[in-house]
Amino acid sequence: MPGLEQLYKELDFLGKSTIDRLIELGEIKEIPAESQILEEGQNVYWLPILISGRIRVYTRHEEKELLLYYILPGESCIMSFTAAIHRGQSRINAVTESDSGILLIPSRFIKDLVDQHAQLREMIFNLYQSRYEDLLDTIKQVVFHHMDMRILRFLKEEMEISGSSTIRLSHREIAQKLGTAREVVSRVLKKLESEGLLVQNKSGIRLLQL
Repeated sequence: MPGLEQLYKELDFLGKSTIDRLIELGEIKEIPAESQILEEGQNVYWLPILISGRIRVYTRHEEKELLLYYILPGESCIMSFTAAIHRGQSRINAVTESDSGILLIPSRFIKDLVDQHAQLREMIFNLYQSRYEDLLDTIKQVVFHHMDMRILRFLKEEMEISGSSTIRLSHREIAQKLGTAREVVSRVLKKLESEGLLVQNKSGIRLLQL
């Protein structure tokens, strides 16, 4: 479980008094990788603030998923904030992509916390701006870009976030995150490999040109 030292480090921008209050009201939990922490239609009773790990936020229709954004340490889920403050239901799905330490703030405290702590309020406003830009970018990718461009962009983001030059995801996993079919991903990756943009082997996928 992440210690308090790590929590203070990741949330340093909030200031000690705000962090102290969040710890007093919240609960720190260690959640294993691949755990579903939110589902569409589920009532939202708490706001998650990520301390360590990574969370994938997506929407789903039938068997297809569409990646919306990632939550990284020091961030929260703005969609959860909106649902929690109105005691409403989640409109997104969220799953941990690695073992994750999360500070959970009960929804009944959120409005007062935002009113009383300017740093937390600024964090929420910044997240709104960031996620709005993420969603606009996702819409542009889906509507205007060909699948080869979407896959290349996705692989670059995965490499940057993971800090590894090799992306260890199966074709099916990539397809799920991009809301398409595995066969489409396999065909596009083969094309990109023939163009010298990436290589595939048992270890994963490695980009050759960024």
